[in-house]
Amino acid sequence: MENLSPIMLGFLGSLAAGSLTAVGAVPVLFGRIPSRATRDLSLGFAAGVMLAASFFSLIIPALDAAEPMFENGAMPAAIVCVSILLGMGAVALMNEKLPHEHFKTGREGPEAASLRRVWLFIIAITIHNFPEGLAVGVGFGSGGMEGGLPLAIGIGLQNAPEGLAVAVSLLGEGYPKLRAWGIAALTGMIEPIGGLLGVGIITLSEPLLPWGLAFAAGAMLYVISHEIIPETHRSGHQNRATLGLAVGLVLMLFLDVWLG
Repeated sequence: MENLSPIMLGFLGSLAAGSLTAVGAVPVLFGRIPSRATRDLSLGFAAGVMLAASFFSLIIPALDAAEPMFENGAMPAAIVCVSILLGMGAVALMNEKLPHEHFKTGREGPEAASLRRVWLFIIAITIHNFPEGLAVGVGFGSGGMEGGLPLAIGIGLQNAPEGLAVAVSLLGEGYPKLRAWGIAALTGMIEPIGGLLGVGIITLSEPLLPWGLAFAAGAMLYVISHEIIPETHRSGHQNRATLGLAVGLVLMLFLDVWLG
């Protein structure tokens, strides 16, 4: 591995992290469609992982990346705050503009609304996977194995439950198992693209990194608050959903602190 170029290290590291999305979704290929209560528990778990990741894997690293760029202590906070709002606004705009039939022609009413929530969830995960891949590429490009490996491991562990949550959500909407797994796997394949960009143009990506990380965090926070939590509480399973959120949040917090 030490003989590989930084570009190859960045690509392989971000590819490995993104591939854990597919690994996490593998159980859906061998099991039945989970009950609504189980799906709400799984989505709650994903929401907890995403909530912790928004702050510990995205917002805090964005602040850390922005601080060396400015002597004024207020500027890093301002950049991150603006980027978070832009991320939330972008997903809110998609929420308003995405037509139901783009996802499954003929679905109307509550079912179409549920399907659109699932796809907003998928779109938001794909959006936030790109700057994560970018971060992994920058880590390998600037610090080699030592700089990139911990970041790739942490992001990969976060991707696994997200892949399962995507696949389970699609199963619940009637998608075949293999197709649900395939869509979940594809959400992680944006990461190697971001990894190549990050390691290939590190001098350009370093100034852009805080913007991208915080933008992704805003997208996550919007989906968590506006879509996932209300959806998990819709069928009377709020206790399970809240349990899942708590477990996902503390697990991601523990892994983030442990892996640095």
